[in-house]
Amino acid sequence: MDHFLYRDGVLHAEDVALTDIAASVGTPFYCYSTATLTRHFTLFDEALHGMDHLVCFAMKSNSNLAVLKLIGDLGAGIDVVSMGEYLKARAAGVPGERIVFSGVGKTREEMRTALKGGIRQFNVESEPELEALNEVAIAMGVKAPIAIRVNPDVDAKTHAKIATGKSENKFGIPIAGARDVYARAAKMDGIDVVGIDVHIGSQLIQLDPFEQAFTKVAELTEALRADGINIRRLDLGGGLGIPYERSNEAPPLPMEYGDVIRQTVGHLGCEIEIEPGRLISGNAGVMVSSVIYLKHGEGRDFLIIDAAMNDLIRPSMYDAHHDIVPVVEAVAGAEKSAYDIVGPVCETGDTFAKAREMTALGPDDLVAFRSAGAYGAVMASEYNSRPLIPEVLVNGDQFAVIRARPTYEEMINRDTIPEWL
Repeated sequence: MDHFLYRDGVLHAEDVALTDIAASVGTPFYCYSTATLTRHFTLFDEALHGMDHLVCFAMKSNSNLAVLKLIGDLGAGIDVVSMGEYLKARAAGVPGERIVFSGVGKTREEMRTALKGGIRQFNVESEPELEALNEVAIAMGVKAPIAIRVNPDVDAKTHAKIATGKSENKFGIPIAGARDVYARAAKMDGIDVVGIDVHIGSQLIQLDPFEQAFTKVAELTEALRADGINIRRLDLGGGLGIPYERSNEAPPLPMEYGDVIRQTVGHLGCEIEIEPGRLISGNAGVMVSSVIYLKHGEGRDFLIIDAAMNDLIRPSMYDAHHDIVPVVEAVAGAEKSAYDIVGPVCETGDTFAKAREMTALGPDDLVAFRSAGAYGAVMASEYNSRPLIPEVLVNGDQFAVIRARPTYEEMINRDTIPEWL
């Protein structure tokens, strides 16, 4: 469920018409719903009711400071994968004891920053990283809390570019050799082993891969405890998918996901961490764009809009589908035509949809890309020297710009011409 609905023929975000936001900030722009973000976080929190747990929002899906503060104020932890994400989470008011640091390439500087500023745990991805973290912690006179990320070699049945739990992926250490690595970690003076971490991919629409991975984690937990290692926390990652195509069967619900966790690891008495991102923020956002031209081609019509692949790269990078709807609702029974919906960037790949059935649209008409709250603004760029587009947060009948569109002058002034030119 989201809070983007038609009222009196106009698509609203909660109680605000998207046409009003477009008139205020121009197009294209991203718009997020406070009510949807709150609801989706709450669904995960309720799914683990009765278990000692922390829901850590994977901020790589949406790292806007206002979104982080909103979710952090609800009691969420934050899963970060870089120094910038860590500092943003802290700036949003999230305490270090609720921040988990993931990622395969943590630098010593990042380690020092997190140890100094406070950290719940590092999810260690390799033996060289473990050794580096141990050295940094010893030099600082502290112990670094860690979970080791294990790769369970489970097929997540998702897009190849967002699968992370197969043996050929770069993430984690093979689960078969995990006991030896844990034994080494337990002997390190700068390391405090607290748990196990696993994450098998993103946009999963079946529960079986989770069940397989979590069952392997349960077996490893019991084996490590038999080795004398006190495993007391399980970080089970995220990855639950969302319905990008409204006509398709919906992915499993958070409550069903929670049931799998109970059935596979609930008997272990561990604190449970999960790291959802997409399912919290994805359907909580839309991208709104204006039509520039309708171009009649040979055998096809092109709807050229003012948003481009630099604003929303998922269709170009992943062949991803987003439902695209008119902001002003078409009259009942209106005839539809097939359009290739494209942006103005000088790339054939700047295509959002091919032969998409839409009611007739013309210049200045608005369209909304649904399910754009995750991996939208965070993956945007200024390719073709196009400014990053605004982000807007709606709360009931109010809206605020939470990231402004830079001016062309601001973009240009970020570059420096050396004196010898």
